[in-house]
Amino acid sequence: MVAASRSEGVDLLDATATRSAIAAARPEVVYHLAAHAHVGESWRDPARSLRDNVAMTLNVLEAVREEASEATVVAVASGEVYGPPERLPVGETAPLRPQNPYAVSKASADLLAGFYADAHGVRVIRARAFNHAGPGQAPVYAIASFARQFAAAVDAGENPVRIVTGNPDTRRDYTDVRDVVRAYRRLAEHAEPGVYNICSGRTASSRELVAMLAEAAGVAVEHVVDPAKLRPHEVMELRGSFDALRAATGWEPEIPLAQTLGDTLAWWRRRDA
Repeated sequence: MVAASRSEGVDLLDATATRSAIAAARPEVVYHLAAHAHVGESWRDPARSLRDNVAMTLNVLEAVREEASEATVVAVASGEVYGPPERLPVGETAPLRPQNPYAVSKASADLLAGFYADAHGVRVIRARAFNHAGPGQAPVYAIASFARQFAAAVDAGENPVRIVTGNPDTRRDYTDVRDVVRAYRRLAEHAEPGVYNICSGRTASSRELVAMLAEAAGVAVEHVVDPAKLRPHEVMELRGSFDALRAATGWEPEIPLAQTLGDTLAWWRRRDA
């Protein structure tokens, strides 16, 4: 299997460079995950998220159509495209009702990928990955942010530990990133073109995540909600169904949330030691 990532440093906003990279790599599989991928940042600069995320997807799909027409494209979207669900868990046939600029950009890119499959016969697998976390994630994301705060406080000898979050009661479907990567590979190797949720089928709130990290760290916690971190137009709970993915590939999540949190906390403590 050859992946287009062999051409590191290519600017996917440059259509010519993208096409040249695909032509040089001659990939069997293209995993397209490139995006501005943070909800909060998308509110601050919606034009950038909308413009760039769709343009990068268009350039990748067009390059594959022209230079690697037999390749499989795993086009990664987000569970955020569903917005407020009519029912839980959310399946792949649920309507798309994105509620923030990032989600709109990913829904648009997802629909564009479906169009290339329908109109041009590109072999596209549309993976809608819900929230995922694990060691190495940037601290702009919830679990990484909380774990980094815990690591710094514990290493400073603080107890209780003061942790600052946004809305403590929103619930998201978290999957360990190592399980998510395994799902991408399974989809590329075994699935027919179509739409597949990647998720755990369980949710946790920020309040619960903080409590679990406190247990992992062995400290008491003072949980503080920062009004500046509250997001507008928030979806209170989003939980997916991975039935289609399991039926197509046999995939199931293997790493429990407690391990994800513990491993992430340990990674931050090593990194900042």
